[in-house]
Amino acid sequence: MDENYNVENIDIESQDISDDFGNSPTMNEEPKLKSAFENIIEIIFKGDKIIWLVFVILCVISMVEVFSATSTLAYKASNHWGPMLKHSLFLLGGFGLILLMHNIPYRFYSLLTVGLLISIILLILTEKLGKTVNGAERWLQISVFTVQPSEFAKLTLMGTIAFLLSRHKGEYEGMYFKWMIGLIILVTGIIAIQNLSTALLLFIVCFLMMFIGDVKISRLLKLVGAGVAFVVIAVFLLKVLPPNVVESAGIKRLPTWQSRIAKFGEKHEKDKEKTYVVTDENYQVAYAQIAIANGGVIGKFPGKSKTRDFLPQAYSDFIYAIIIEEMGIIGGVFVLLLYVMILFRAGIIARRVDNLFPKYLVLGSALMLSIQALVNMAVAVNLIPVTGQPLPLISRGGTSTLVTCAYFGLILSADRFSKERRKKSMLSGNDDDSISDNDESQDNIDILDIEKEVEYKVIQI
Repeated sequence: MDENYNVENIDIESQDISDDFGNSPTMNEEPKLKSAFENIIEIIFKGDKIIWLVFVILCVISMVEVFSATSTLAYKASNHWGPMLKHSLFLLGGFGLILLMHNIPYRFYSLLTVGLLISIILLILTEKLGKTVNGAERWLQISVFTVQPSEFAKLTLMGTIAFLLSRHKGEYEGMYFKWMIGLIILVTGIIAIQNLSTALLLFIVCFLMMFIGDVKISRLLKLVGAGVAFVVIAVFLLKVLPPNVVESAGIKRLPTWQSRIAKFGEKHEKDKEKTYVVTDENYQVAYAQIAIANGGVIGKFPGKSKTRDFLPQAYSDFIYAIIIEEMGIIGGVFVLLLYVMILFRAGIIARRVDNLFPKYLVLGSALMLSIQALVNMAVAVNLIPVTGQPLPLISRGGTSTLVTCAYFGLILSADRFSKERRKKSMLSGNDDDSISDNDESQDNIDILDIEKEVEYKVIQI
């Protein structure tokens, strides 16, 4: 191979070696090192930085609004700081859970299929030995801890559906679909006995995951038809059957469902002066609407809510109404956009992930967070009946807070390890499923062809 050398004499003292910004570094100048703070950030916060940012912002909003909304609990408690301290510890524990989970490779989360079996057992035990809170046996007392098994069931069923979707294509497609439908009906059926809204939320998320996972449309349409028929028949029966017949059915929550269906959509009672009458049935919704009306555009600012002492579950189910009252419509829209951002970023992450299992895991986690948030907000503004769904990561709660953080951990784990997998694949030059033949042919350019076009320069100093 012929090589051409050009010899040039260069005077270093007169040579302009300034960089693109006009700076002229000295010969002994060392490359700029990252600060200790930047190194700590990179070590701790791995994975998508926007997801981390949304998580931190939601935690800050939660601390501020729960502190404001728990005034009644603080007044009743012997230790006024007790309710807030408890919530802070759960948030801190959730942060630690994310740090743990996003350092575990996503392939290990296929063990969520085993966790689903444990969740089903806990759900059955809750039906027999559950602790009644607000008229529903949704909690299970384990030693000094009170847990809500339905939250674990949501997480494990979502993970199991993601695992089955990643393998349902091919010869055993029909068998995997039957497994998915069977598990969805079993888990949501058990949950629905005490928590219908959670069962419906879980069913919708699993259905959307199957739709995204390319399950045959014909099968999904049959499932939709069966579900719609069941809901229509159930609503019709609850409307026409007398309350005493519903109470004798043996399901404790049926009278509550009947009451909510009957009251939702009815015209509000008004007296002769056409003032709004607050009754026992519309008490929660009424004060939520009062809180929203008081907020206006910019709100009354944190800590100045007037309805927090009257609105039941102001720190949980109706915390979005308190957010609007204190932060205004602007704050309410901002919180809504945070959950939309989670869904948007999850879509971007899922597109970058090579394997199907983490792809569905990311989408399922984001759908669970965003849809649950939308349900909570819709209840606060009286678009749908009261459901009892907390606002993810913002509402006060133990099990729900930790499980919500687990969803963030799954998303960050998938993003982090998919990036590392791609980097290793590029550095090693090994064949990878994510690299097409065209990409490989472009990367493996013949070095000899490049050398033929290079003109070498020898610099004499």
